[in-house]
Amino acid sequence: MVTDVALLSVENLVTHYRTQRGFVKAVDGVSFEVKEKEAMGLAGESGCGKTTIALSLLKILPGEAQIKSGHVFFRDIDIVQLSDREVREKIRWKKISLVFQGAMNAMNPVYKIRDQIAEAVMTHEPNVKKEEAVERGKKLFELVGVEPSRISNYPHEFSGGMRQRAMLAMALATNPELLIADEPATALDVIVQAQLLKLIKSLKENLGLSLILITHDLSIITEICDSVAIMYAGKIAEKGSVVSVYKDPLHPYTQGLIGAFPSIYAAKTRMTSIPGFPPDLLRPPTGCKFHPRCKFAMDVCKKVEPSLLVAEKNHLVACHLVKSSEES
Repeated sequence: MVTDVALLSVENLVTHYRTQRGFVKAVDGVSFEVKEKEAMGLAGESGCGKTTIALSLLKILPGEAQIKSGHVFFRDIDIVQLSDREVREKIRWKKISLVFQGAMNAMNPVYKIRDQIAEAVMTHEPNVKKEEAVERGKKLFELVGVEPSRISNYPHEFSGGMRQRAMLAMALATNPELLIADEPATALDVIVQAQLLKLIKSLKENLGLSLILITHDLSIITEICDSVAIMYAGKIAEKGSVVSVYKDPLHPYTQGLIGAFPSIYAAKTRMTSIPGFPPDLLRPPTGCKFHPRCKFAMDVCKKVEPSLLVAEKNHLVACHLVKSSEES
């Protein structure tokens, strides 16, 4: 049951990547909140900044990336203001853990999985011995539906679905409060996808976790999440409860995403797509970043960047076409 207590509050987060041609504005003033026991979906096209947000929350960005401004509060702790050592000791994996996109690349191929899970536990809980950490890993393997004895295997000896389950076990090894799953079902067949998503949903409910689910697949969000944030070009275009956003999408980009997704229940219609391409985040367009692809674009859209305003209760949108409910 979702509570009213905010576990994570992101306020005007700005993260840029430094390149030889300038700064890529990967995350440009993003704000959202995740409550205790809430599952929030983060959706959008490739390159819109979803994974950069996840890496920013844990401060594990690559060397060329930098958090330029903003705040990330985990309860009353501002993660942005912490040193790397403080984040490692207080937040990373202990409070917030991450299931990386591409489990094979996230694991060290020359170490057995038991050693990798034990290392994660012992790094954040120095008083735990390796035998205890491995035993905890076996119990977690059982929890995620993998034979505990397989913990002594190498990553390459696992199938794609089993590697994702092993990554889930590793992410849960230090009892975090918030789990970030970055494209957990990518490159898996539909049967394994369904099994893995069912597992994530049951783990969230049984362990009382909060969840941020990053995905391109809107159907996954409807299955697991309570709320959703739609990202475009480093900004949040629309956010709200899953029901309100999917039943009444207000932003033209959200409408395009949902319109491009087939429904097995609705009448047969011709699929539509969003014309054009995502903008270059080195030199994004002025005003609303979506205006070059928007069939409803007005002159104001090309000049003034829209703010994220309350359109309905618990439903926010950044679009000049929509009036704030506070103005009416």
